[in-house]
Amino acid sequence: MTRIDFHSNVPDKIAYACRLVRKARAADCRVVMFTDDRSQLAALDEALWTFSELDFLPHVMAENPLAAQTPVILSSSDTAELPHHQILINLSTGSPAHFARFERMFEIVSSEEADKSAGRERYRFYQQRGYPLTHFVAEKA
Repeated sequence: MTRIDFHSNVPDKIAYACRLVRKARAADCRVVMFTDDRSQLAALDEALWTFSELDFLPHVMAENPLAAQTPVILSSSDTAELPHHQILINLSTGSPAHFARFERMFEIVSSEEADKSAGRERYRFYQQRGYPLTHFVAEKA
């Protein structure tokens, strides 16, 4: 069963997600980053190349022919074929359709009211279905 970790009160979802990816890659994990917002997807792509001068985080879009060989996949489609199912980082406002295929999922929730409300709905959704949940509150920088 998928283990789900909620990270709430996050001031910058993209920077936070990049730090999670860096940590996951240091542990040799494969990651899928999901968002339902195309502009956020482009920002994630850019941030993964530029957020750290010391870390190389190779990544491609889910539909890229090199996706199977790439440890970090970016997707904005619930119907995309994903080559691995170890860690899912959800930055969208809804529950990804195939989250249950993953060993672990991180739900990133900002401090914005609409995002917090959507995060609470997702938390209840997973809780009602018996998924193991943990919750971390990001400290303000």
